[in-house]
Amino acid sequence: MKFLRIGNPGNEIPALLDKDGKIRDLSKYVSDFDRKNLNFENLGKLQQLDFSKLDELDNNQRIGSCVSDPGNFFAIGLNYKEHAEETGAKAPDYPVVFNKSVHSIVGPNDNIIIPKNSKKLDHEVEIAMVIGKKAKRVNENEAQEYVFGYCICNDVSERDWQKDKGGQWVKGKSGDTFGPLGPYLVTKDEIENLNNLNLSLDVNGNRHQTGNTSLMIFNFNYLIAHLSSFITLMPGDIITTGTPPGVGLGMNPPKFLKDGDELFLKVDHLGEQKSKVVSEK
Repeated sequence: MKFLRIGNPGNEIPALLDKDGKIRDLSKYVSDFDRKNLNFENLGKLQQLDFSKLDELDNNQRIGSCVSDPGNFFAIGLNYKEHAEETGAKAPDYPVVFNKSVHSIVGPNDNIIIPKNSKKLDHEVEIAMVIGKKAKRVNENEAQEYVFGYCICNDVSERDWQKDKGGQWVKGKSGDTFGPLGPYLVTKDEIENLNNLNLSLDVNGNRHQTGNTSLMIFNFNYLIAHLSSFITLMPGDIITTGTPPGVGLGMNPPKFLKDGDELFLKVDHLGEQKSKVVSEK
């Protein structure tokens, strides 16, 4: 199933994309896709619905973030060897874990704002996992039992804040529009092979990033097992899993995002994001 949230910011309603590409209203059956509702009990109920009898929604409406009000927004750094190398870092022995503010989350096609004091805004196409039940000290071979679904995440990053302002990475990862999610939250049954998904990101029609999940240093299952050995994961928690090479920081010379740039992100089975970069007014 492909779940999404439709409507103006703050007034989105839950919906699904059916096999014919029609968006169907789920608001009579679930109030939102948030930490209170992203669980397998609700998923089972939704799977029993006759989608053809659900009200059809206007496909031209804004698509909001596919997850609302998560408790945590975790991220994994340097999880593709070539990306680590392009940023001047060595491949890590253990996952590099940091937080993004939950307030950074926006819709997949919303504008990405360059903050007034930003100097080095950068892009990172990634795949995010959304947790569907409480996960504590999970075995790697059972990890998928805890995943509600997957979505695209653009881990927008301000490199000056991340690298040159001291402390942890969270400052450079948590601007107001630094977490576009969606368009869809896709359940596991829609994805044939998690370890063979293509990711790409274009800037103004030019390919910057290309990758495949087969090249991840730490795969999805390992990341859940690792994180849950330290942190209890809860329904609705988001874990975005790292970016392939091609970020602006890694170019020679570095090439950061500027006002008017247009981004196009695509991941197999998870859809597309189209966003514009605009300067803060």
